[in-house]
Amino acid sequence: QVQLVESGGGLVQSGGSLRLSCAASGSIVSINAMGWYRRAPGKERELVAVITSGGSTNYADSVKGRFTISRDNAKNTVYLQMNSLKPEDTAVYYCNANLRPSYGINYYPYWGQGTQVTVSS
Repeated sequence: QVQLVESGGGLVQSGGSLRLSCAASGSIVSINAMGWYRRAPGKERELVAVITSGGSTNYADSVKGRFTISRDNAKNTVYLQMNSLKPEDTAVYYCNANLRPSYGINYYPYWGQGTQVTVSS
């Protein structure tokens, strides 16, 4: 079985910082892209940032210059450093990994359980 476990969410004041982590574990052959999504109350889930296995990154316009995504391939872990947080960043943040499990030949998307980030004004 494969699991993605997130950590690092919480309550922070506007202008503050948080670092999210997501570790993938289980019977994993390889991981392609890893990323972070978020869903704010009353809104659709949106892509925040994504990073390929080679380190190429892409960000939503709303977080460019404030958030940084990184990964440790040896640990199957992806991080999201969030600086200069704003109240509009308040959401549940979900980790995503496109990976190949040992019991399959294709790559599949897996999701974490989500972690709440709340930014107070």
